[in-house]
Amino acid sequence: MNKQTKAIGPFKQLLSMSNLPLKGALQDEQLEVLEEVGILVKDGVIVEILPFTTLQDKCKNEAIPLEYLEGNYTAMPGMVDVHTHICWGGARARDYAMRVAGKPYLEIAKAGGGIWDSVQKTRAASEAILTEKVVQRANKLLQNGTTTIEVKTGYGLTVADELKMLHSIHQANSKVSADLVPTCLPAHIVPKDFEGDGMAYVEHLLHDFFPKVKAKKLSNRADIFVEESAFNHTQARIYLTGVQAMGFDITIHADQFTAGSSLLGVEFKAVSVDHLEASTAKEVAALAQSDVIPVALPGASLGLGCAFTPARKLLDAGTSLAIATDWNPGSAPMGDLITQAAILGAFEKLSMAETLAGVTFRAAKALNLTNRGRIAAGQLADIVAFPTADYREILYYQGQLRPSFVWKEGIKC
Repeated sequence: MNKQTKAIGPFKQLLSMSNLPLKGALQDEQLEVLEEVGILVKDGVIVEILPFTTLQDKCKNEAIPLEYLEGNYTAMPGMVDVHTHICWGGARARDYAMRVAGKPYLEIAKAGGGIWDSVQKTRAASEAILTEKVVQRANKLLQNGTTTIEVKTGYGLTVADELKMLHSIHQANSKVSADLVPTCLPAHIVPKDFEGDGMAYVEHLLHDFFPKVKAKKLSNRADIFVEESAFNHTQARIYLTGVQAMGFDITIHADQFTAGSSLLGVEFKAVSVDHLEASTAKEVAALAQSDVIPVALPGASLGLGCAFTPARKLLDAGTSLAIATDWNPGSAPMGDLITQAAILGAFEKLSMAETLAGVTFRAAKALNLTNRGRIAAGQLADIVAFPTADYREILYYQGQLRPSFVWKEGIKC
């Protein structure tokens, strides 16, 4: 990137997301909404926000380039999608058609669908093809305002194929403006062709996969799907203990269909627990007493036709809340963060402040990133501008209002 000192503006409104707490419910009155301002950027980092007339004078006096915007725009921080599976081969439209026709998951799986279908197609895809697919999907997210994207493995399920996925994610990261954050999910399901049970597979991963990832510095994050159809609590404890001892940050696919696995996240001090559609009062209370970030995945609820994450209860209990797409070929094929966040907000009665926090600084914390998610001095100049003079219209139009401009570290994408 050609980084330099520059100014951007004017913005009719600017949502800084500054001075908002990481945890708990938020009211719209708490939002800092600045009017008629511009942003000074140096080396990809925000220097200050100034009244636009003041910024214009500064640019003139100090010969600073000004990126002048004609029209009315509202700026907010670049969005952060903390849970995606955008590295995959093939598609599963047949699964979706069967599911909306009322076919249960096991019947779909027996007919050759489900996660295993994506595993076979991803294994068959070359590293170059997977890289190209990740680039395409990441650029779509970026175009819609997402500047940081978590990307999971989990459709390889052999050491070689999981490493292939990680290499593809790294190659894609060098080809896109958005930041891609790789997460290891080799414990997605027990592969059908593995000679052994779930515990043997977990031990295999700890012995043969994660040391290679660590040695090659391909990722510092590990995930596991804890569910009756995937890994039980005993297997998960062995897995989480092992990866944590190696220095990996932990996140968990938790409480999607049955409650209780989010408690493992609390026990192991996970960075986040994601899904939580089946969480009960017990899990909500435990999460509220921890620093774990709950992550709602409304795309999965829409794709599966099931309940949403109890976002309102979580926030009222005092937790944080991030919102992510879960973009994957099976249960969450939409891949549209602002649309999903708006829909979740409507169903769960979230304030606009809560919804927007969930896709900005609270989401960044779910990736252990503190240098983005707010428009403030010292933060990365990851900025999105919507064509409106009223920030409320960003969610009001439920995804139909698209960004006019996206800047990654001050560079227009």
